Amino acid sequence: MEKTHANTMEAGSGEPVPLSRRGLIGLLGAAAGLSAGCDGDTTPTPTTPATPSAPATPTTSTPTGSQCAITPEETGGPFPSIGDFVRSDVRGGSEGTELRLEITVVDASDNCAPVSGAAVSIWQCDAAGDYSQYGSARSETFLRGVQTTDAEGKVEFTTVYPGWYQGRATHIHVEVSLEGRTLKTSQIAFPDEVSAAVHATGVYAPHGRNPTTNASDGIFRDGVSLQLASLSGDPGAGYRGTFQLGVAL
Repeated sequence: MEKTHANTMEAGSGEPVPLSRRGLIGLLGAAAGLSAGCDGDTTPTPTTPATPSAPATPTTSTPTGSQCAITPEETGGPFPSIGDFVRSDVRGGSEGTELRLEITVVDASDNCAPVSGAAVSIWQCDAAGDYSQYGSARSETFLRGVQTTDAEGKVEFTTVYPGWYQGRATHIHVEVSLEGRTLKTSQIAFPDEVSAAVHATGVYAPHGRNPTTNASDGIFRDGVSLQLASLSGDPGAGYRGTFQLGVAL
């Protein structure tokens, strides 16, 4: 089946459970936030010679924006969900390198206290750069879903490493809502070198390497230090990713 291809510069197994956005938020209205802390930076002692760092590998990346900060707001982008699909495994039959993505929602205005009971929605394109729910793929729901943050502010999705489409760096869209209001709409960025390694393999290879880097992307040109996923793994075995999303309550 031909799928809808995004060619614009963005202006669980099991069956998905569709809900309206209003219905989903109503289910989450009684949830409350808990507290936790966050980390900081360290610097080497000036009088001690620096120890050589281990060689960098293409399988692991660490974001530079791990401090407690509000995640930048971004456009919702193309093709947000027509309905909400409550599920942790959002693959829906899409092939590609597995990505287990843990998102932690924190209140950056309260020392990064975790935000529990928030609805976290993600949507992304597949290996060929296509989105579900639009055009000829209107009846499909692959690569989109919603989860509710636990007491630690965490949700986890099983997805595939995102592909790319013309004019955009590799990314995943994310939206956080709580008690009937949207707290944040943003996008998760991925290290260029990891994307290049993944896109050279398997089902990604026919589409090739993404010519748009984070630095040349119109959305990310102001930097991705607060939007970069931290990854470990490799294209063959798959990746585990973590992302801290800061809001202000």
